Amino acid sequence: MIDKILVANRGEIALRVIRACREMGIRSVAVHSTADSDAMHVRMADEAICIGPPPAAESYLSVPAIISACDITGAQAIHPGYGFLSENAKFVQIVEDHSLTFIGPTADHIRVMGDKITAKETMAGLGVPCVPGSEGEVPTADAAQTIASEIGYPVIVKATAGGGGRGMKLARDRHELDVAFSTARAEAKAAFGNDEVYIEKYLGNPRHIEIQVFGDGKGNAVHLGERDCSLQRRHQKIFEEAPGPVIDEPTRTRIGGICADAVARIGYIGAGTVEFLYEDGEFYFIEMNTRLQVEHPVTEAIFGADLVREQIRVASGLPLSFTQDDLEINGHAIEVRLNAEKLPDFRPSPGRVTQYHAPGGLGVRMDSALYDGYAIPPYYDSLIGKLIVHGRDRQEALARLSRALGELIIDGIDTTVPLFEELLLEPDILRGDYTIHWLEEWLSYRTGEA
Repeated sequence: MIDKILVANRGEIALRVIRACREMGIRSVAVHSTADSDAMHVRMADEAICIGPPPAAESYLSVPAIISACDITGAQAIHPGYGFLSENAKFVQIVEDHSLTFIGPTADHIRVMGDKITAKETMAGLGVPCVPGSEGEVPTADAAQTIASEIGYPVIVKATAGGGGRGMKLARDRHELDVAFSTARAEAKAAFGNDEVYIEKYLGNPRHIEIQVFGDGKGNAVHLGERDCSLQRRHQKIFEEAPGPVIDEPTRTRIGGICADAVARIGYIGAGTVEFLYEDGEFYFIEMNTRLQVEHPVTEAIFGADLVREQIRVASGLPLSFTQDDLEINGHAIEVRLNAEKLPDFRPSPGRVTQYHAPGGLGVRMDSALYDGYAIPPYYDSLIGKLIVHGRDRQEALARLSRALGELIIDGIDTTVPLFEELLLEPDILRGDYTIHWLEEWLSYRTGEA
């Protein structure tokens, strides 16, 4: 078993990993920039080491600094959390070359799934249903026109190395396609250094459903049901729940089995998420995230499983602590992402937290690195916490979420808490009747932009 892990991240996810390490009797090493010297993950870890100045490129994304930190502290393994270097195949290869353990998939699996064209081809070959579209990169605008006419409008042009909504453009007809194609390529080049794009059929009003999978790297894998992550703003999830309000048990068993079988056949190791658009009873693969998800706590809540603990176990060469037959859904869970942002335009709102009180009680979990007097730095993502609730059913989970939001105190900065308080008054949300477009349309109506 690994006995010392370096956590190559910050904020609430670093704390999440450190807590799992402590429960397992494993020593933890926190890395931090100079801006995070007083951060909670630095205080909670067994050891801490500064790896650079505030800009992420010079600290949390600095591969030499992180490898050096392992050498200095004697850490045998690296847990990447999510974001930063968690899906960087070159980093994973360097970790492996230095005889360190990366707590996550292999460099090859990250490389395959990191390119959306290759991922789609791989998954299609493994029997996973995919969105109709181009077979690989689309090199020219003329080729784009040919493909679009074959699969039918509307279509969406996507960067092969894309993420977070960048390099994605919608075209409703052939006249819009030329502009969408050139714009998507330009955005992709600027954001990712790679202007390759592909084309898919645009689904009009789907839900975003993702399947949590877990492999042991030895040809065994399970699925832990689905999460519905359809409430999104600019392709960023803000509200996630499990199980999905519109997925029944036969459907769950069918698509979960397909995903578990696919990752088992490629010898996948660790946690992964197979993401789909879901419309009219059909699933369409869009991408696979080869890491722990921000929203993993809702899955943990309904299955009573510790996914970080499982990551560490399989990285140490141990088998999964559960089989597919052991996994039974218990109740319903919801997570809301709390950001330091000023409404209604969602501008970042870094600053000093003058008072912080986390909600509690039965079925309430608050994952956050906040504390009284903490100064949120302006250099990183605005996510400051995740509020997770669990109930016997969806109605009880919603009631607990409303109660917990009312208990939460974060003074000194602006947050997105009022957004969720308003959403819980909406009949569509209470019924679970929403798609990936619902929130954007609701926000546009609220601000008079509709």
